[in-house]
Amino acid sequence: MSHGQKIARNASVVAASTLVSRVLGFLRDVVVAFALGAGLFADAFFVAFRVPNLLRRLFAEGSMTMAFIPVFSRLRKEQGDEEAFSMARSALAWLLAILGAISLLALPLAKPIVMAIAPGFADNPGLFDLTARLLRICFPYIVLVSAVGLCMGVLNSMDHFLAPSISPALLNVGLIGAALFGWALGFNVAVCMAWGALLGGLGQWFLQQPFLKARGFSWRGRWSWRHPGVIRMGLLMLPTVFGAAVYQLNILLGTLLASFLPLGSISYLYYADRLVEFPLGVFGLAVSTAALPSLSVLAAEKDWDGFSSALRSAQGLSLFIALPSMAGLMALARPIIDLLFQRGAFTPDAVTATALALVAYAAGLPFIALSRALVAGFYALEDTRTPVLVGVLCLVVNIGLGLLLMGPMAHVGLALAVSVAAVVNFLLLHLILSRRLGACLLRLPAGAKSLALSAAMGLCAYLSAGLSLWYLLIPAWAAAYVLAAMVLRLEEAGMFLDMIKARLRRGRG
Repeated sequence: MSHGQKIARNASVVAASTLVSRVLGFLRDVVVAFALGAGLFADAFFVAFRVPNLLRRLFAEGSMTMAFIPVFSRLRKEQGDEEAFSMARSALAWLLAILGAISLLALPLAKPIVMAIAPGFADNPGLFDLTARLLRICFPYIVLVSAVGLCMGVLNSMDHFLAPSISPALLNVGLIGAALFGWALGFNVAVCMAWGALLGGLGQWFLQQPFLKARGFSWRGRWSWRHPGVIRMGLLMLPTVFGAAVYQLNILLGTLLASFLPLGSISYLYYADRLVEFPLGVFGLAVSTAALPSLSVLAAEKDWDGFSSALRSAQGLSLFIALPSMAGLMALARPIIDLLFQRGAFTPDAVTATALALVAYAAGLPFIALSRALVAGFYALEDTRTPVLVGVLCLVVNIGLGLLLMGPMAHVGLALAVSVAAVVNFLLLHLILSRRLGACLLRLPAGAKSLALSAAMGLCAYLSAGLSLWYLLIPAWAAAYVLAAMVLRLEEAGMFLDMIKARLRRGRG
C-alpha cells in the first residue's frame, strides 16, 4: 500500500467519524438558533465558550497532540510500550496541574477576561454579566477536553483513529440535550448549555478509556515530573503553542472587532463559520491528521522523494474536496442558512446577514485546507518555527484588513479578511516548503481541472436553488463532479473513491 493510499484509508476513518459529529453539530446549531436566536443570550454563550475552546487549541490537538505523537512513537520504537506509557502518564500530570491552576484563576477573573475579549459588551451590563457567569461555569471544560486530546495522541500513535474523531459528538449531544432541557422547562438556555458542555467533556473522556485499555494502556503505573519524553515534548510544544496562540488570537481579535458592530454580528459570523468548518472538519482535518504519521515515517527515513509525493497526494486530495465545497457553499449560501436556521428566534434578516458572511468565509476554504496539510509536513520535519512566523504575518494581514473593511462591510468585511489571510498563509507555507524539498507540492493541471469542474457544479447548484426541493440535488451535483473527474482521469478522484470504499468495508466489517 502506498503512503497516499494509507493516508486515504486513515482519512476515511477520521472523515466518517467526524461526519457524525458535524451532523450532530449542525443539529446543535439548529436547536441553539431556535432556542436562542442571534441575540443577547446567543452572543453571551458563544463568547464565553470561545475561551475554553481557545485553550483547547493551545493545549490539546492544536499543539500538544502534534508534539506528543512523534515523541511517544519514538519511545515505543526505541524503548518499548511501557516507557512510552510512562511518558503519557507524566504528560497527563503536567496537563492537569497547569490547566487546573488556570481554571481556578479564571473564577475570580471572569469579568476581566470578558472585558479583554469582548470590550464592546461593557456597554450592555446585562450581556456583560451573563457572559462572565457562563464563563465561570464552562471554563473547566478545558481540563476535560485537553485530557481527551492526550488520549487522542496515544490512540493515533497506535494507529487507532475512530474513538478520538467521534468523541466530539458527545459534546454536541450534551449541548443539544441541555438546550432542549432549558427551553422545555423555561430555564435560561445559555446557562443550561454551559453545564451541558461540562457533561459533554466528561462523556468524551470516558469514551476513550475502553479503547486505551484494549491496547494495553492504563493511567495507573509509573510516571515522573521529569520524564525525558515530557521534557522533549515540552520543547517541541513551545513553538506550536505560540502558533496556536496566533491562530486563536485571530479569532479573538475578530470577536473583539465584531463586538463593536450591531448586536447579532458575532452570531452571524459564528453560524457562517460553522458551515465552512463542516467540510474542513470532515475532510480537511481528516487528511492532515492521517497524513502526519506517514509523513513522520518518511522524514525519519529521509525519503524526501516519498515525502514530497505523499504531501502532494495529501494536498491534491484536500483541494479536490475543498474546491467543490467552496463552490457549493457560495452558490447555495442563502437557501442553506434559510433551511437550517430560519425558525424560532432566527429572523429573515439574520438569514441574509449570515449568508453574506458565509460567502466571504467560503472563499478561503480551499486555502485553509491546503495549509493544514502543509503544516503537517512542517511538523513531520520537526520544524514548528516556520508555521508560527508565517502565522504572525497572517495575523497582521487579518486584523489590518478587518479594521479596513468592517466600516464599509460590517461583519462581512471581517469574514473576508479571514479568507484573504488564509490565501497569504498558504502561499507562504507552500513557497517555503517547496523550496526546501526542491519540488512543487501541488499538481497544478489537476487543480485547474478541479477548479473548472467546481465552477460548473456551483453554477448548476445556483440555478437550481429556486426549486422547492433543491437540497435533494446536492448528492447529484457531488456525484456528477466525481464522475467528471474520473472521466478526466484525475488521480485525486481515485483517492477520494478509495476513502469511500475503505469506509464502506470497515462499516460492513
